[in-house]
Amino acid sequence: MYQYSDQKYDSVRFDGQDLRYGEIVRCTFQNCTFMNTAMDEIDTSHCRFIECDFRGVTLNGSIHTESAFENCRFDGANLFAAKFSMCKMTGSDFAGAQMDGITLSGGDWTYTNLSHTKLGRQDLRGIRFYETDFSNSDLAKADLRDCDMTGVSLAGTKLQGTDLRGAVLEGIDLKSINVQGARMDREQAVLFMRSYGAKVD
Repeated sequence: MYQYSDQKYDSVRFDGQDLRYGEIVRCTFQNCTFMNTAMDEIDTSHCRFIECDFRGVTLNGSIHTESAFENCRFDGANLFAAKFSMCKMTGSDFAGAQMDGITLSGGDWTYTNLSHTKLGRQDLRGIRFYETDFSNSDLAKADLRDCDMTGVSLAGTKLQGTDLRGAVLEGIDLKSINVQGARMDREQAVLFMRSYGAKVD
């Protein structure tokens, strides 16, 4: 097991390396590439990854605590059973990533691309998903209570059984989504009815 702490890396290529079972603490990686790198069961805390490329990486069973992954690419990455706790993921792209069994606990996922991902039955309470792209994703039976979902894209998204109570739904084209079976609070129900032109007193 290795440990990196308080290091800075700029434009370093880690592609194809075996970086499994390590601990990375308070490190900054900018414009680094980790394509097809094995990073299973690593533990990061208070790190920053800025505009890094994680395409094809394996992060199975990894744990990330209060780390930031800003404008990173995770196309085709394997995040099976990974855990992100209070992380900042602003602008990162998870298109085509394997996210089965992932755990998201708090944090900021603003402007992320989570289209075509499977997050059904996940506990996602309180996460900031401002203008996140959930198009064609599976959120069935997910718990989205108290999330900031302002301006998110939900075109083609499965919402059956999803709990939306307390979530901010401003700026969403509610007429374009199927909320059958979803749980909503009174304010959301009024917002939904007004989107269809109903006058609610």
